[in-house]
Parts: sequence; C-alpha cells; structure tokens
Amino acid sequence: MGFLTDDISINTILGEGSFFSQKLQIKGNVRIEGDVDGDINATGNVFIGEKARIKGDINAESAEIYGIVLGDIVAPGGIKIFSTAAVIGDICSKKVQIAMKAIFHGHCISHKDEEAYKKSKEAHESEQAVLGNKIGGYRSGVLGS
Repeated sequence: MGFLTDDISINTILGEGSFFSQKLQIKGNVRIEGDVDGDINATGNVFIGEKARIKGDINAESAEIYGIVLGDIVAPGGIKIFSTAAVIGDICSKKVQIAMKAIFHGHCISHKDEEAYKKSKEAHESEQAVLGNKIGGYRSGVLGS
C-alpha cells in the first residue's frame, strides 16, 4: 500500500465476509476486504480489497481501490484504481492512476499544484452541494442491504 509513504503498517482491518454499517473514523491506515455501508474517513491510507464493496464516500491521505466503491473519493496523496475495480463517483486527488480495465464513472479532479487543487476541489464541492448531486441515485440498492 503506501501510495506516497514507506509506512505500510495497517491500523485497522475489516476482513472478507464482514459487514459494517455506519461511518468509519480511522486514525492511520485501513484495509477493507468486506462490505461497508457508510463513509470512511482515515488519516492515513485506505486499501479497498478486490472483494470489498463500499457504499459511501472515502476521505483519506491516499487510496488504492481493487473492489467496488459507490461514492466519492478524496485523497490528496493519490488514488490508484486497479483493473479489478469499479468506482461510481467523483475522485479528487493530486495524483490519479486508473488501470486499463478498471470501471470509472464520475468526475475526476487532479492537480499537482496545491492551490489549483484546492480551488478545483472547493468549486466542485460547491457545485455538488447546489445541485444536490452526491450520487445518491447510484447508491440505492447496490449492496442489497
């Protein structure tokens, strides 16, 4: 893991077959192999495994996505979307990598420059708030809750 850092220690793991329904607040890095119906906020890196299904937004330093995410991803340090992944939602980062066979449906905001990144992110968040367009329609019923 560790998109921009050598610190790859995992503070929290949600194993395969597990299900969590609420907002996750994590200090440090997290690896998710199960299902989450709720937002994920982490101070470190987020790793979403190949069999994981997330229905909610992800906010972290960086994110590596191998599974399914129905929600927005904000990770200034970097976002990698691998060939086994499907992301339905907007992504916002200073670095973005999307594999050839990955599925991505949404807007992508990516600026290396800190000031340009902040301005674009704020403008997009403002627009989404005005439109009330936080992909709620995509989320309903996908995880079969």
